[in-house]
Amino acid sequence: MGITDHMTDDHKHCDKLFLDTENAVSAGDWETARNAGENFFQSIENHFAMEEQILFPEFEQSQGSEMGPTQVMRYEHEQIRGLLAALRQALEAEDRDEFLGEAETLMIFMQQHNAKEEMILYPMADQVFSDSAQVLAKMQSLIENE
Repeated sequence: MGITDHMTDDHKHCDKLFLDTENAVSAGDWETARNAGENFFQSIENHFAMEEQILFPEFEQSQGSEMGPTQVMRYEHEQIRGLLAALRQALEAEDRDEFLGEAETLMIFMQQHNAKEEMILYPMADQVFSDSAQVLAKMQSLIENE
């Protein structure tokens, strides 16, 4: 399994957890929503950590530059983190309308972000790394040790 497959699967996992949270909020089940939300927040932060601490630096080193797609992805991660903070706040306040409004914005943004990674960055990484299994192992080790 290459980086594209592994990270795309992780996007799908995060998307499922996000949908579980959104469904619980829609149903007014705040306890389930908080639990699902924590799973989602943790999973997306783990995903970002794999990219920001392992994948992006390795990719940049192989390219000899910090400019390009990784710079854009880091910027977008910060924007997503802002939306995640708003979602957390809405969950804590049990504000259904606020949560669902922020969730809609986040979903659109994440779909666009994930598409760029899945169609551009990850395939480039699979081509650049002579041993993507080694990079994947480092990414997995990072998450297992947190």
